[in-house]
Amino acid sequence: PAFLRTRFHTSEILVSLMLVYVAQLLLSYLVHGPWRDPAGYNFPQSPMFQPSALLPILAENVRTNLGFVFALALAAISWIFAEKTFTGFRLKVSGLAPGAASYAGFGEKRNVWLALLISGATAGLAGIGEVAGPIGQLQPSVSPGYGFAAIIVAFVGRLHPLGVVLASLLMSLLYIGGENAQIQMSLPAAVTGVFQGMLLFYLLAADLFIHFRVKWSPRRLVAARSSVHGDKKAAESPDKVGAQQELA
Repeated sequence: PAFLRTRFHTSEILVSLMLVYVAQLLLSYLVHGPWRDPAGYNFPQSPMFQPSALLPILAENVRTNLGFVFALALAAISWIFAEKTFTGFRLKVSGLAPGAASYAGFGEKRNVWLALLISGATAGLAGIGEVAGPIGQLQPSVSPGYGFAAIIVAFVGRLHPLGVVLASLLMSLLYIGGENAQIQMSLPAAVTGVFQGMLLFYLLAADLFIHFRVKWSPRRLVAARSSVHGDKKAAESPDKVGAQQELA
């Protein structure tokens, strides 16, 4: 995504979303081929990880592992990096005001590469927390769509580390509530995605009304009507117009 963004000015969001399918196909090839478990009864999965490679569980009878602590630590580090360092300030300016960043001499390509490398590394750590946690092995269905949900989390959290933490907790409640609704109320599996889409839609609609204001202008309306009526009159009497031109 960083290369395509700096070389061809593509959207890093769209490119990242499209590369998700490439990563899924690569994972499917690995678990169906060279990484398949010989003792897995021909199921497409890797061997179980060694206990030393698994993240420890924080409490018994729960799936929360050490990855949750890592996520909170990364959120705190991200806030310190963005608010207290010059490099973080440079990245913020490049994202919020590219023109001002270019005028100040901040290299656009360097900032794009740095931002996407950091975000890719944190996304990889999130995947490790899922694979080396409750799953314990690689499977074709290891990704339940957290990458797409992360975009909603970022927008709901207003691109702030603390807001992202709170938004991620809200999104987890949507996942858990959707699973319970499927079991207890026999609702389809798409109900979780519907709620996520509605959340993002109403959030973007609220931003539209916050940043823009509908203002009625009677003058413009009257001027527009008068111009329309004037055009109609000119079209209805072409002979009069020609006569006036001859007299002139």
